[in-house]
Amino acid sequence: MIFASPEWFLLIPAAVFIGWFWSDLHLFSPLRFILIALAAIALADPRMVLKEDSLDLWVLLDRSDSTEDLVDQGLPEWQRLLEKSKPSRRDRIIVHDYAAEIVEHGKDGATFTGSRKLTKTGLALSQVAALAEEDRPARILLFTDGFSTEPLAEAADQLEARGIPIDYRLIRDETLDDFRISRIDLPERVQAGEPYLFSVTVRGSLDGEVPLIVRRGGQTLTETTVELTNGVGRAEFTDRIPISGSFKYEAEVIPETDAHPGNNRATRWIEIAGGPRVLLVTNYVDDPIAKVLSSLDFTVDVESNSQQLQPGRLSGAKAVIFNNVPAHEVPQDFLDALDFFVREQAGGFLMVGGKHSFGSGGYFQSSIDPLLPISMELKTEHRKLAVALAIVLDRSGSMSVNVNAGGKNVTKMDLANTGSAEAINLLGPMDQVAVLAVDSAPHDIVRMTRIGNDKKKITDRVLKIQSQGGGIFVYEGLKAAWDQLKTVPVGTRHIILFSDAADSEEPGDYKRLLAEMKKEGATVSVIGLGTKADVDAKLLEDIAKRGDGRVFFTDRPMDIPKIFAQETVTIARSAFVEENVGAQPTGRWAEISPKLLEWLPEAGGYNLSYAREDATTSLVTTDEYVAPLVAHARRGLGRTAAVSFPLGGDFSDPARNWEGYADFVQTLTRWLMGLDLPPGIGVRHKLDGTRLNLDLLYDPEMWGDTLTVTPPRLRILESDVGSNPYDVPWKRIEPGHFAVSRDLDEGSVIRGAIQVGPHALPFGPITVGSSIEWAFESDRLAELRSVASQTGGRELLDLGDAWLRPPYESEVSLRLWLALALFMLVILEALMTRTGWKLPLLGIPSFERQAKTPKVKVGKASKPAPTPVVKQATSEPPPSEQTERRSRYQRAKDRK
Repeated sequence: MIFASPEWFLLIPAAVFIGWFWSDLHLFSPLRFILIALAAIALADPRMVLKEDSLDLWVLLDRSDSTEDLVDQGLPEWQRLLEKSKPSRRDRIIVHDYAAEIVEHGKDGATFTGSRKLTKTGLALSQVAALAEEDRPARILLFTDGFSTEPLAEAADQLEARGIPIDYRLIRDETLDDFRISRIDLPERVQAGEPYLFSVTVRGSLDGEVPLIVRRGGQTLTETTVELTNGVGRAEFTDRIPISGSFKYEAEVIPETDAHPGNNRATRWIEIAGGPRVLLVTNYVDDPIAKVLSSLDFTVDVESNSQQLQPGRLSGAKAVIFNNVPAHEVPQDFLDALDFFVREQAGGFLMVGGKHSFGSGGYFQSSIDPLLPISMELKTEHRKLAVALAIVLDRSGSMSVNVNAGGKNVTKMDLANTGSAEAINLLGPMDQVAVLAVDSAPHDIVRMTRIGNDKKKITDRVLKIQSQGGGIFVYEGLKAAWDQLKTVPVGTRHIILFSDAADSEEPGDYKRLLAEMKKEGATVSVIGLGTKADVDAKLLEDIAKRGDGRVFFTDRPMDIPKIFAQETVTIARSAFVEENVGAQPTGRWAEISPKLLEWLPEAGGYNLSYAREDATTSLVTTDEYVAPLVAHARRGLGRTAAVSFPLGGDFSDPARNWEGYADFVQTLTRWLMGLDLPPGIGVRHKLDGTRLNLDLLYDPEMWGDTLTVTPPRLRILESDVGSNPYDVPWKRIEPGHFAVSRDLDEGSVIRGAIQVGPHALPFGPITVGSSIEWAFESDRLAELRSVASQTGGRELLDLGDAWLRPPYESEVSLRLWLALALFMLVILEALMTRTGWKLPLLGIPSFERQAKTPKVKVGKASKPAPTPVVKQATSEPPPSEQTERRSRYQRAKDRK
């Protein structure tokens, strides 16, 4: 079949008329008429429709955890059958492996090395839609268990538009002893104090009772059993949470035998909504701040056990207050979450003074250090007491493991060395230091010495420590450090023990040793590489407790230098002034409230600190330091403040007796909570497998102009270590509606904020359960069947039917061939014009015969007769030819 654009066919009769007219005038030859006609046809872009007799078969192999080794077992037989049934040599088989990512199948039989934690079938299908050639028919054959961890609708639409059918072959092995948590049905949001119902669905291959444990926030709520009938069981529970925030539920089945333990656990989050809320973290039983704030129109959420804090507690909070809580008692993930809470979600943060706050509480170089409006490191000229510090480093075999540090591979030992060097650099010339490396015995790297001007020489030696293998003998290291430390005549003597929480051996009689050190006024802090769940973590915690020090655990080696610095500042470069000090207002309180405040005349003590350049100071001390007592600053969309004197507990009597105490606390807290969000705008989120769908809904009349000038900004933070917030572009659906979709990683926790001018709409945490790959939701299998039918595919039981050609026709343009014909005819026409050659097909002789030259015989030979010379006076044509031309012109004129 040949066709062309219809509008261009109008050129053909025009070309015929022009060719006839000019030909009649003898201005064009018939060949030029043919050239004009061909040019018109070429402009019409004629095309020929051909039916393609070849096929690209895209074979996608599901390599996720849930298919295990089923693909490897069946692949040789599948390949043999597909090659055997291939109809033509022009047909091609293109094989790709996929799970959490998609890669080309190794031709040399290389094993799939990508992440197997997810089944991203939608990603694999979209990849084929992008890679398949436009001019060849294609078909997809999926070898999968059918349980994708993401929706397939978008990829199916792409393939349907391309005319590429999806066939599938289910390969999941139906085992007889598999039990799993199918789903947790939990409302996304309820009000604080509102009872709600949630359920856990359990599926299994056998009927009977299965043990079930349900936890909330890591604490066990109930242990029960679920009765499975026809392979399905369901347990229902009720719960009520009186405080707002986000809380994580976890369900786990514990069958006697199970083929796939990976699908025995599932998690979900619920948001408990309420009015404006302030989270107060305090160690005081009856914190006076809580009493003052409870009389206002917002909820005060008091947490006296800071070790139970989780990032979910920030959900719905407008401000967070730390009242004299040490950093080592606050979980690291909660400290990390505060930066996003303030800068991106427009939250407020306040730190209140005390002997366990600011630098004295170990917050120097912590995650919230940049948020504060004050600097905590004590200036060298303000230090009055010398410190003797002994550092005991684990240099056992585990310290030789390589880790990635800012793109460079370094060992754990290198990071411990760097942390020790950081600690030494924070000490002053009057301080003394000793460094010991310990495996099965202690080794002196630097014996106890006064730093003086030798700081670089000391740190150079420390940075050369190398792991030597074996384990760490804790008692030997502590005893060697105390032997050097106890002879030093300074007021503060401290030991930092760095050890592997999973390999701290030979504690010996450490209890007696620590009792002796405590009696002499020395202290011990511990930095444990690992978590509290490690086998030797309890030993390290007991050492720190008996040594009147602090204990830090981290499973992120990159944090080691920072923890060394925090601990050094705590014991050497921080100060809590215990004497009463006068207070002097600066007149800058008006930036927080226009209402005048009658300030307290003096404070009972304070944390010595220094205001940052971008901070505003409202109250300072009257002593030699002129240190800030009240300071505040803005951080991103949020606000932070520092009150350096105690508002509760020891040294707080002058503040609590102050008449303006309640007014001060309430006004500062209201300022921290920021602006109220105007009505007419809201956010809705839904998790579909691993895909997060967000909708921003607003009243166009109220918000239309604002969002036209300043579009909403979506900021997201994932829980990955070292991750930073990033922007996600919106898609405008219609007036009053923005939407976006985002694929998440398994087990990741998402927190976000939609920023509209100075306002923020926070959401999250949202998480993809750690067992989503093993959920085996029947809806996913139904969706696969649906998209296969949508694209013209089917479930393939016989691989011999895989090569069914889909309806496919390709168009071939004839312009190139017409252009070649035009080119040849132009060359031919030029030759005819120059040589006088005529086309015999048109009834004209091939050449005009030339008159024979007569020959004259001379003897036996003959020679051409001489040509007579004709002399013409002018170059005008003969009279007869002029007459013929005039006649043709007259006839053309008469026709006109």
